Formats: sequence, structure tokens, C-alpha cells
Amino acid sequence: MLELLAALSASAAGGMRIALPLLLIGLLESDKLWSRVPLLSRISPPVVLGVLVSWSLFELFASKKFLGQRVLQIVQLLFSPIVGAIMGMAIAEATFAQPNAPPPQFVWIIGLVGGLLALVLQLVQAGWFYRLRGLPLPVILAQDILCVSLVLFAFDAPTQGGLIALVLLWLAIRSSKEWYNWYVKQGPAKNPRRYKRNPD
Repeated sequence: MLELLAALSASAAGGMRIALPLLLIGLLESDKLWSRVPLLSRISPPVVLGVLVSWSLFELFASKKFLGQRVLQIVQLLFSPIVGAIMGMAIAEATFAQPNAPPPQFVWIIGLVGGLLALVLQLVQAGWFYRLRGLPLPVILAQDILCVSLVLFAFDAPTQGGLIALVLLWLAIRSSKEWYNWYVKQGPAKNPRRYKRNPD
């Protein structure tokens, strides 16, 4: 159970940022440097380190500007499910005791759940981004702090990290309903082309 909560915590971090959680997981296991991380274990560590550091810096600085947020939203929508799955699988393999190593099928299921969690969180963030025409700076800073905290919790406090991930999922579902209701309330008055068949 603790392993699953740890995996959810790491996957939730992948739903907020792409490179930053992957960079952190490698630095926290500096003696192995992504050796247990799917996909990244097949690439040379210096190359992975250079790419992740560069993109992490871009995430941290570009997210403070509207244009940077827009670019990041597109990239994160594409890659957050992959990163969420990778993070979940890596944490699951790292936290299970070696004599009780889980079967590969279980690790893949954790990866699938983690990827879906990351995608849901990212979709809701994208919805609020377009509704608010850019996320406020305090929200961006909270995302950065929460992303780092969830990765640390996955290693040191999986119960707390998993519960935070579940709370984030609940908030995302509630938030998506609010966003959808707002969109429906716009109605045809906000969209004069709605229900029209012939050109003006």
C-alpha cells in the first residue's frame, strides 16, 4: 500500500512539471542516476542530465510569462502522461523491497494509473489556463513547490505524498466540473456563430 501511495505522489508531480521531477528522482538516487527509471536508463546519464537541467530551467523561468505558459501547456499535455507513468513505475520499483519485488504486470498497472493521474491534473490546469488567460504567479510558484515536495514525499513520506496526490485528484475533478459549468453558462450569447448554418 505504501508503495502505491509513493507512486501516486511521484506521478502527481509529473502532472505539474515534466523535467523537474525526473531530474529530482535522479539526483536523489545519485549513486544510480536513473538506472531504475524506464526509458531514461537506456540513455547516457550525462545526456539525460543535460537535457533535464536545461528543460527544468526553462520550466521554472518560462512558466512565469504568459507565452512561456502557453508553450509549456502544449508540451506538458503531450508528455505529462508519459512522465507520470515513468515516475510511478520508477518509484514502485525503488520502494518495493528486493525480496518482494513486484511482478512486471503490477509495475505496468501502476505506470498506467500514474500516467492517467498526471494527464487529469494537466488537463484541469490547461482548462484553468484558458479560462483565466494565464495562471497567476502565486499559482505557478505553488506548483513548483508542490512538484518538488511530492517527489520528496514519495521517498521519505509516501503516506502523506499519496494522500496529497489523492486530494489533488479530488480537487481536479471538482475544479473540472466548475470549469465545465462556467463554459456551459457562456451559452449562445457569448458565441454568436452558434447554431448558425449559413455564413454571415
